[in-house]
Amino acid sequence: MVTPSYLNLKRSELKERARIAFTRMEHCDMCARRCGTNRLVGKLGVCKTGSQARVSSYGPHPGEENPLSGWNGSGTIFFARCNLRCEFCQNYEISQADAGNEVTSQALARIMLELQAMGCHNINLVSPSHVVPQILTALPLAVEGGLRLPLVYNSGGYDALEALQLLDGIVDIYMPDMKFANGGLAKKYTRALDYPQVNRAVVMEMHRQVGDLQTDDDGLATRGLLVRHLILPHNLAGTNKIIKFLADEISVNTYLNLMAQYHPAYNASRYPELNRHITSSEYNAAIRMAKEAGLINLDGGFRTALF
Repeated sequence: MVTPSYLNLKRSELKERARIAFTRMEHCDMCARRCGTNRLVGKLGVCKTGSQARVSSYGPHPGEENPLSGWNGSGTIFFARCNLRCEFCQNYEISQADAGNEVTSQALARIMLELQAMGCHNINLVSPSHVVPQILTALPLAVEGGLRLPLVYNSGGYDALEALQLLDGIVDIYMPDMKFANGGLAKKYTRALDYPQVNRAVVMEMHRQVGDLQTDDDGLATRGLLVRHLILPHNLAGTNKIIKFLADEISVNTYLNLMAQYHPAYNASRYPELNRHITSSEYNAAIRMAKEAGLINLDGGFRTALF
């Protein structure tokens, strides 16, 4: 088993990064919203989350990308709420509501250790952008309890660079979304006009930290970048531009999951252009564009959602 990066850091360094992150919640800039809310006194910003993280659910997940799920599952921790407001969110019950329960740092550490005891291959932090301080505070406690699994940072791709810098040398596997290439459409559907430029900077920083995806002899991810892109009807997501960015400015070896499972969820029915599934021709066109751009590590695991 490859040693996770965080085990190479002194406990004092882990605790110092947690302290810095927690302090920044006083005028919170821990995600790209930078709303400035004092979460330390219980005030709620855009993410509707105070000083404690809220966990919706956790457990082994067999349906993540193969390098993450392996044979025992990825140890997913689903954090409630989100710093985006995607009108078509496929998991809106979690991202847009107070699902689950608030957890202390000790409880979050115990969850990580429980997932490890279940045989999970990694700790998969789902929608973590707004709870980086809480994760960093729990991590040293989990390490003291024997945690030795790599961390997966599974985000919507709307992160603060300052938060990512605190995670440098701690997170081994980054898995961001790349949702939109056009700011106007990002504002319309996620309320984040600057999503494209923030997202590109985020992906570049993540790749700088961990590089292309690496796997062990069993095909399990040990380190690196995976990118998810949800194909939308009528190419509203700008799939061609996102593919070009990855091929030209990140790496042709980028592990890219072109996801085909879009369906009209949450408020999507209010938008006629979003009120249908994607077609097989739209999906196949995305795959063709990726191959023509030279991307070779394509995950087609969700294509069966179409047919």
